[in-house]
Amino acid sequence: MTLHQNLIAGEWVGSNGVENINPSNTNEVIGLYATASADDVRTAIAAAKQAFPAWSRSGILERHAILKKTSDEIMARKEELGRLLAREEGKTLPEAIGETIRAGQIFDFFAGEALRLAGEVLPSVRPNIGVEITREAVGVVGIITPWNFPIAIPAWKIAPALCYGNTVVFKPAELVPGCAHAIVDILHRAGLPKGVLNLVMGKGSVVGQAMLDSADLAAITFTGSTGTGKRVAAASIEHNRKFQLEMGGKNPMIVLDDADLTVAVEAAANSGFFSTGQRCTASSRLIVTEGIHDKFVAALTEKLKTLVVDDALKAGTHIGPVVDERQLATDTDYIDIGKKEGAKLAFGGDTITRENPGFYLQPTLFTEATNQMRISREEIFGPVASVIRVKDYEEALAVANDTPFGLSAGIATTSLKHATHFKRNSEAGMVMVNLPTAGVDFHVPFGGRKASSFGSREQGKYAAEFFTTVKTAYTLA
Repeated sequence: MTLHQNLIAGEWVGSNGVENINPSNTNEVIGLYATASADDVRTAIAAAKQAFPAWSRSGILERHAILKKTSDEIMARKEELGRLLAREEGKTLPEAIGETIRAGQIFDFFAGEALRLAGEVLPSVRPNIGVEITREAVGVVGIITPWNFPIAIPAWKIAPALCYGNTVVFKPAELVPGCAHAIVDILHRAGLPKGVLNLVMGKGSVVGQAMLDSADLAAITFTGSTGTGKRVAAASIEHNRKFQLEMGGKNPMIVLDDADLTVAVEAAANSGFFSTGQRCTASSRLIVTEGIHDKFVAALTEKLKTLVVDDALKAGTHIGPVVDERQLATDTDYIDIGKKEGAKLAFGGDTITRENPGFYLQPTLFTEATNQMRISREEIFGPVASVIRVKDYEEALAVANDTPFGLSAGIATTSLKHATHFKRNSEAGMVMVNLPTAGVDFHVPFGGRKASSFGSREQGKYAAEFFTTVKTAYTLA
């Protein structure tokens, strides 16, 4: 079996291959992927630092061409790459192809942004002096990504980093090295100079820690757990580096009495259970007013009965497996916690077997939950959602905002008054009206508030806030 190596200073290097296992069929080894050592990370950072001066001053047409070529290849190979994604992460094939297309769109967008780099020219308050305000690359950027969006999240970090002239050391999640290796290989062959992009695969305790310990990383952008995010922040403050964190969520979906029931059920099912609930924007708190509560629960339960849990590559599968054994154990532990807390298990809750061995779990719905239960406070990151009954909109809003997180929030209503009020008063970075809480466009800002995010927004033109630094220059005429 071919060993997929790390890319360091423009060369494929490394040994000590680790098997990449398909969660839909644990008998299948997708490939062998090298693991980087702390010394490898230090070498990669040194290579990126050496490559930075030339790349940060490279022509905008060169950057545009490389990013556009990358986008074109991703789009041309979307079925192949989508299949790889589905095999190693467990996302259904249609979802995986959709994510791959989004990655291609992101690279295409930032190929265009490379040609739209702009600044400002302002008059000084002093006579005969001009002022120029420009944006410049930050330096060597460390990128640490999670397993749940193994192509899209690397794309929305790597593409702007390169667009604005930064060099990169990229550590993907240990569970999904295949997608990371594929996207780096495409960029490498698109013509990136040596050292501009470095791939270091392996354990967070080794690779991630070596990145945090380096004084030569000018910035780190991280997506993952809240606990690890705090460690990234502490280490970055120690080195006076820029950092950007995207972390957990406990996202609410409010359903009001006046909601279109079909719209509400579709939004809730998509938000809470598709992608196996393994999205930071998933809605695991369904906050439902008492007038529609029973109808909503009945309709959602019937909807869940129709969802097929099976191999991610099978036609007709709605929900693939949980990503690995450890995450499955976490999900089932929380299901037990919910029962002990007094919530009613309305549907699901059991692990299931399929033709091939895999980490399969029924979509799980609790009712009679309260907002004080652990299943309502802590991120589960699985296909588990709880229904919280409330009296009216005012109570629903209060419950929705009563969380340490603030990433995404949704409301199902036909009331323009309530929709408008919710958009203004929801304490979340992203608000959806009559739509799933998961699913955002590639050209608009992504991010949250409170414990969900720290730093400037990701994606779209707002990415420039993190991947550049502002310079103000004065000239005497």
